[in-house]
Amino acid sequence: MYATALRLAVWPRTGGAVGLGLMAGMALQLQQATLSAPAVYAAFVLLALVGYAWVASKKIVGLWRHGVAGLSAVALAWGVTGLRAVLFMSQALAPALEGRDILVTGVVADMPQATESGLRFRLRVDAGESGAGVALLDGTPVSVPRLLDVGWYTTGFNLQTQTPELQRTPPALRAGQRWQLPLRLKAPHGGINPHGFDYELYLWTQGVQATGYVRATVSSPVPLLMEQTTAAPVAQLRQWVRDRIQTRVTDPRSAGLLTALVVGDQRAIERSDWDVFRATGISHLVSISGLHITMFAWAATWLVRRGWRTSARLCQWVPASHAAWGMGLLLATAYAVFSGWGVPAQRTCLMLAMVVLLRLQGARWPWPWVALWAAVGVLLWDPWAMLQPGFWLSFVAVMLLFAAGDATNSGAASAGDTRAGGLKGSTLERGWARLRAGAVAMWREQWLITLALAPLVLLWFGQVSLVGLLANVVAIPWVTLVVTPLGLLGVVWPALWTAATGAVVLLYAAMDALAAVPYAALSLPLPPLVPGVLAALGAALLLMPLPRALRMVGLVPVLALLLWRPPVPEPGEFSLLAADVGQGNAVLVQTARHALLFDAGPRYSLESDAGNRVLLPLLKALDVRLDTVLLSHRDIDHVGGAPAVLMMQPQAALLSSLEPQHTLQQLRASQRCESGMRWQWDGVDFEVLHPDAADYEAEPAPKANALSCVLRISNGRQAALLAGDIEAAQEQRLVDDPAMRPLLRADVLLVPHHGSKTSSTDAFLRAVQPRHALVQAGYRNRYGHPAAPVVARYEALGTHLVLSPRCGAARWHSAEPQNVACMREDERHYWAHDVP
Repeated sequence: MYATALRLAVWPRTGGAVGLGLMAGMALQLQQATLSAPAVYAAFVLLALVGYAWVASKKIVGLWRHGVAGLSAVALAWGVTGLRAVLFMSQALAPALEGRDILVTGVVADMPQATESGLRFRLRVDAGESGAGVALLDGTPVSVPRLLDVGWYTTGFNLQTQTPELQRTPPALRAGQRWQLPLRLKAPHGGINPHGFDYELYLWTQGVQATGYVRATVSSPVPLLMEQTTAAPVAQLRQWVRDRIQTRVTDPRSAGLLTALVVGDQRAIERSDWDVFRATGISHLVSISGLHITMFAWAATWLVRRGWRTSARLCQWVPASHAAWGMGLLLATAYAVFSGWGVPAQRTCLMLAMVVLLRLQGARWPWPWVALWAAVGVLLWDPWAMLQPGFWLSFVAVMLLFAAGDATNSGAASAGDTRAGGLKGSTLERGWARLRAGAVAMWREQWLITLALAPLVLLWFGQVSLVGLLANVVAIPWVTLVVTPLGLLGVVWPALWTAATGAVVLLYAAMDALAAVPYAALSLPLPPLVPGVLAALGAALLLMPLPRALRMVGLVPVLALLLWRPPVPEPGEFSLLAADVGQGNAVLVQTARHALLFDAGPRYSLESDAGNRVLLPLLKALDVRLDTVLLSHRDIDHVGGAPAVLMMQPQAALLSSLEPQHTLQQLRASQRCESGMRWQWDGVDFEVLHPDAADYEAEPAPKANALSCVLRISNGRQAALLAGDIEAAQEQRLVDDPAMRPLLRADVLLVPHHGSKTSSTDAFLRAVQPRHALVQAGYRNRYGHPAAPVVARYEALGTHLVLSPRCGAARWHSAEPQNVACMREDERHYWAHDVP
């Protein structure tokens, strides 16, 4: 497909223009909010071929030749990437099949992942004659995507009775098994938040076009194991190795790290250990696998070269350098496949293959061209890699390692030869000289990589480890040359896992000590793209071999990045950010110098909650220091993320309606929210309208929703009402109270109880008269929120109803009360779920 472009790449006068054009064309296509018609993309491909034919005819020269070649490359890449996206999108799940019970037959395509609530696994659906996946809906064949992300849970939920229902216990699934399963599917859908993880893009790059769960209730068809196939041999081997590691390695931390390094199961590592890795800057060794695989390839190359040179016959057959490069690439690719063949691993192996191919052909390209075409080679395979931090981090690290690797080899050899000449062939002295030269070169290589990647790490993650240089000097060779080889060899000789465990224990001891150093990591708010890119370019300028005065120019954007802070409301104004947390409430309220979090979202599982997944990254990215956390009531969809938030924001006061014996009271004693409580921040008034003090002592004890805190925020011109989960009785009491009714009027209303039919009564809505109403609810949530009658009441009132599944994170600012900014709409991409 790209053969013409690649052929032009070897032309010295057009290769740069073609490479840059291909990258630009892919980048432009990725900015599209919606896909164009296939005919439009095909027309651009034809236009590109005409342009290439014109360049090949050699009838144009000079800058025109560069321009036409570059523009043709832009058109080719834009058209082909668009056609690939259209083809992939055509295989998406039909909206009419969402929420329906479908009988699907397919093979478990990868290692199942155990969770506290069941299992998660990838299912490759058996294909029909058309190549699409085939399933049965009420006995009728229907087309479904080929690759599904499936959960098999121990409990379900009956939407009609609104009660939990037992499910058949998930069996011990094995990769390669063919099952017939009753599934309930939906389109891939994830939360869209500022600086948050793009789950929908992640599934797109994984080739997954639908998610769902097994309907294993008593009334559903019985899941049927049909056979054990050989359709996923690598996954079967990986699962067998994972089981052996977890059985034979008794230390949980060591077992988790070995499992991640050997078979690529990163979920085996505990969250606390990930915190240590991030603080010390070595998480790339496990999560961003580009650098790790490159180091593995470099080590394999070095070993093969050393061994190959010992045989004159082998060197006559194939030069040692060629054999080393080829075997290094082969071994690194084999390791990448065995460890899961994730997208970062694929990118890295393609990048390494590009560099090795150039070397084997004897091409003497300048490093900028090598870097350019290595990146192009990766993006031709996966254009959407351009949107992921891992691509850029892997790309920069790989190129620096290869450049530094050449410098290390030549430097060590030069130093060794010099010393040898002076010592008349002393083997011992020559060896020490080479060792010293190699150590110096390795140290230079590591600090160069650390400094070069620091601006990019700050741009994407908002944190850089200040002890990372020392940690990586220790961890990279230790993990690459000791822990990983012992872990891999333990597959053949399990006794070596004992030695690997000892190596991991030593690694953790060193990393724990470094992570405990005060100010081990520097955290900054995440900047906009342009200042971040300028800072990265400035850092690159600082590292270039240029005159000092010119290099110092690079300090300007770097300092600008360090000093940048997110904008906050002016005094007398306030803003609301309703986070996209799924089925639950979490609203960040900011004034000029203060911040309040109203509810903390749901707990998704014992291992995941809105606090860790959404709110803490959001607060960190926006550089928000909370003054108060207000938890409206004890329901898990409102307090599930509170433990994580309270632990990371120790200065925040806790205001709630929680009972004294609630477990959160052990983390931080809370003050009761009671009607009449008032305070002012930066010219903005805050007032609690519900519950009354007497409500806490009522007999019988009221249910949680009846005690839900209601908070009013006003600057005298605009007002917001955050209503928690109050229901019709509490709404009517507020409406009937002469002192409260005037306070109900608000421009923005956080819809009570997520739009349940038990709330949002006509009388309450007429009293509030909201211009905007925010509904925080999960996509296709099991409760049916917001209920159709409730939606009709808001529409009849002329209220702008903002649903989080369609909006994503919603922003409202008192200075612009007429607007609610929806992140899903403002930052629209064609791979994002188009919610019906």
